[in-house]
Amino acid sequence: MNNSYLRLRTLMLCGLTSLALLGGCATTGEPNPRDPFEPINRAIYQFNEGLDKTVVAPAAELYRGILPQFVRNGVSNFFANINDVLIALNNLLQGKLPDAASDVGRIAVNTTVGLLGVLDVATEVGLEKHDEDFGQTLGRWGIGDGPYIVLPFWGPSNLRDALATIVDYKTDPVTYVDPSRDRNQLWAARAVNRRSELLGTSSILETAALDPYEFLRDAYLQRRRNLIYDGSPPPEKDDDTDIPMKPRTEGQDAGPSADSSAVNSILVSGDAPTPAELEALEKASRGAAQAQPATGQTRIVRVWLPGQR
Repeated sequence: MNNSYLRLRTLMLCGLTSLALLGGCATTGEPNPRDPFEPINRAIYQFNEGLDKTVVAPAAELYRGILPQFVRNGVSNFFANINDVLIALNNLLQGKLPDAASDVGRIAVNTTVGLLGVLDVATEVGLEKHDEDFGQTLGRWGIGDGPYIVLPFWGPSNLRDALATIVDYKTDPVTYVDPSRDRNQLWAARAVNRRSELLGTSSILETAALDPYEFLRDAYLQRRRNLIYDGSPPPEKDDDTDIPMKPRTEGQDAGPSADSSAVNSILVSGDAPTPAELEALEKASRGAAQAQPATGQTRIVRVWLPGQR
């Protein structure tokens, strides 16, 4: 099963590269330098969106409707504890020895006192949760991200990160669970639980962004750069990517939030937002949409990335 999955993953990457090259050759005009294969990426994005709306999101909604919040929190903590194994390894490979030691401490505390990770005791005692993967490790070693690509079933990525997922897969403890039925059930549970954490962001994206594809692409690229440099990337022109927001419709009340200059940013993170962050994001997107000029011209809202949680 493991070898079959790896072969399928490798063939998928090779096929995507070939399709992307064909799409890039057929494109007229000047492509986005970060997204030279945009036509094929958009097609895969639309496929993923259709699959999400018809299968994944309904399953996540059913999951959230059946299980109470404290049970879902326990499931999230359980998988986060497993992921700490990958995080510890990558912190070690990046030479971040104190962080790696902290990660090992988190695993030890949560696996024992936290009942196999169901309870996040480590955070309560001051052991910080980190966010590392092999793509970030390669980035820290100076490997460029390469062209932006969208993977079927997987979503936004780039060439470096797509290849790095093979290593992430090989170092994931879930990969070695036997029998394969139990392993597949764990993967499915992790995917559905993860999607349930992000259910509230879909409507926000559709409300805020003129082009959801561009919004997600630019947010992904910014976030990956932010993670590689631990929240303090060196100055670069692309750091201030402007994301076009939907203009205000005629007669729409500007509301009190339009008078506040603080509503100029949208919080974008690959991590599941907390309730407080989700509320802040809703207010920001609502305020951004309400603050558009009456002429219908598009207002630009800058996307910024927070540091690690």
